[in-house]
Amino acid sequence: MSARRGKDHSAPTDRVRLRRAHHKAAYDFETVAAILDAQPLAHLGVVMDGWPAVFPTMHWREGRHVYIHGSRAGRKLKAAAGNPCCLTVSILDAWKLARSAFHHSVNFRSAMIYARPRIVPEDEKEARLVAMIESYFPGRAELLRPMTEKELAATTVLEFSLDEASAKIGSGPVSDDEEDLSLPIWAGVVPVRTIAGEPEPDAHNLPGLGIPDHVVPAHLRRRMEAG
Repeated sequence: MSARRGKDHSAPTDRVRLRRAHHKAAYDFETVAAILDAQPLAHLGVVMDGWPAVFPTMHWREGRHVYIHGSRAGRKLKAAAGNPCCLTVSILDAWKLARSAFHHSVNFRSAMIYARPRIVPEDEKEARLVAMIESYFPGRAELLRPMTEKELAATTVLEFSLDEASAKIGSGPVSDDEEDLSLPIWAGVVPVRTIAGEPEPDAHNLPGLGIPDHVVPAHLRRRMEAG
């Protein structure tokens, strides 16, 4: 995926090309990956029994592939495996309050992936699940007890290619009609931030266990470091 920001005709496929608001489009790998890395909560769109269904799910990225996991017995992963799917991530960055209801809006970042996800083979599955924990909480995987054969057998991991993906980004100040600028109505941008709260220890923690540094998820830690 090469740099294609704002060039709708350069979308990797017509399916992900933005039809409207072309200036908000981005098709380069770096932009899409940054959005995926900033929000681990995704929504998986599949067709089940002839109807579209959308499920919230956690995802993680390794290079040019994105992964989700779930119960082997679950219907959503069975419906998704090898079939046309859409995986999306959205981040709300700000509310934009205008002088008219029509021009109220939001600043946001979103990424959309179209793919036929493959089932990760059994001999690769444990490594992918370890990578999942490390992507959320770097340094934690080596502290955990090993996964059991029963746990691995009960879990399915799906892999999505980023070959067919796009981003849409809305940013900037309020955009009001010229004739409305003199109205005595407050307008402006209200930023929205997701932050980690105070960790709440489990009641069964052994005495003397301190709170590890890695308990703050990686995507929130990056945001804190960026200020």
